[in-house]
Parts: sequence; structure tokens; C-alpha cells
Amino acid sequence: MNSIHLKTPVELEIQRKAGQLLVQVFLMLDELVKPGVSTMQINDAVEAFIRGPLGARPASKGQYDYLYVLNSSINEVVCHGIPKQTDILKEGDIVNLDITLEKDGFIADSSKMYCIGKVSSFAQKLVDVTYKALWQGIYQVKPGARLGDIAAAVQQCAEQHGYSVVREYCGHGIGREMHEEPQILHYGKAGTGLTLKPGMVFTIEPMINQGDRRIKQKSDGWTVVTKDKKLSAQWEHTIAVTDTGFSVLTLRPEEQHLVLATAV
Repeated sequence: MNSIHLKTPVELEIQRKAGQLLVQVFLMLDELVKPGVSTMQINDAVEAFIRGPLGARPASKGQYDYLYVLNSSINEVVCHGIPKQTDILKEGDIVNLDITLEKDGFIADSSKMYCIGKVSSFAQKLVDVTYKALWQGIYQVKPGARLGDIAAAVQQCAEQHGYSVVREYCGHGIGREMHEEPQILHYGKAGTGLTLKPGMVFTIEPMINQGDRRIKQKSDGWTVVTKDKKLSAQWEHTIAVTDTGFSVLTLRPEEQHLVLATAV
């Protein structure tokens, strides 16, 4: 546990405020994301909103020499999609927008899937099951639970619907740095791995593929796609371990009822 920074109540409150600012970004995007909009337009709007009205910093820009404030991953793109003027959202697309925000020294990280116009039933099912898998993982979080409990819950949810879990990327601790210990795998065995303690803060961010779990990176050095060109989906939240369970620091208004639910 020496390499894992357990946040104090004061630090958690600062990070929660960062998380709730990030929620406002997604509420803004709910109005902006639609057919005909480019991913670069979305990127520029997010940067202006974070730096302007929110008075915060887009934490992704400059991290690992990345030039943008978000990842925009469309259809078969698993993660790390680069915003482009030429990537115009069209009816039937699914897109993951992954955004980080820093305020007063602490970072929040979240992503959301957007269905552009009317999407196919199989695309909608993948998006919905991936969201359910995220929450199945979140519901495992409490003091004394193990990281493997999160991993197994996500994997079981995905695989029982015939989907596969990407294994090359995982969730991560987060605080003053975007990537801290521990790593949060989305596949594994319940009852194994690190024991959770109050004050731990990390992301859960499963990437679920419609087909095979194998992936490949494109020549731009960032964009990761499914090898079989089938769809991929991802959702992400920043989670704190509390004395009694969990707190979703990036919880959006439409999700309030889910924190009262139990895993099914």
C-alpha cells in the first residue's frame, strides 16, 4: 500500500468538486453531440468550457505529449481516438468521449458513450451492456473487497452477453496525478488482488468488444481499434472507496438512482 496514496477527507472533497465540474462538461456535450458535428469541434468546445466558465484545466492536454483535451473513439475505435476536423459524426455512429479535468490540484476522469441519432439494435445493446458492466464493477467497491471482485463482475457481465473484454488497458488510481497506483483490471477472479481501503480513488473504465478482444494500434501512435473491425464501447467513472462502500465522484444527474441500486 506504500505506493497508493489514500486521500484525506479534505482531498476527497477537492477531488469530488473536480468530478462535479467534469459532470458539467458532459451536460454541455449532451446538447452539442449530434450528427454533422466533428470530433474537433467537440474537442474545442470542451477546452473552451473547461478553461472558461469552469475555471479549470483540461488534464489530458500535454499529458504524454497529447495535443487534445479528450479522446473521441468512434465505432470500432476502442480508445485513444484523436479528434479531427474530418471525423464528422453521422447517424448510426456510437462514440466514446473520454475527458479529464483538474481543479485545485486534483484530477477527475470520466467517459460517456453517445449514440448518434438512431443506432442499430446490436450497437445499442453493446453500449447498454458495457454500461451495466461498469456498474456491476462499481457495486463491488467497499472496504475489504478485492480488486479481483471488480474485475470478475465486469468480465462476467460482458461475457454472458457474448462480448469480450479488452485486456491491454485498465482503470487506474487517480489524484494529483492522472495515473496512480493501483491498476484496475476488468477481467480476473473474485477474491484475489489488492484489498480496498477507505481513501483509495481510482477509475473503472471497461472497454468491451462486440467480437474478438484482440486490438491493434494505428500508425498515428494513439488510436486503438478492434482487430476484427467490430464495434467497441467504453464507459468510465472515478470512484472513491468510503468507510461504508463507494462514492462516484463523477456521477451525472441521470445516474442518481443507480447509487441506490444493488447489483442484479
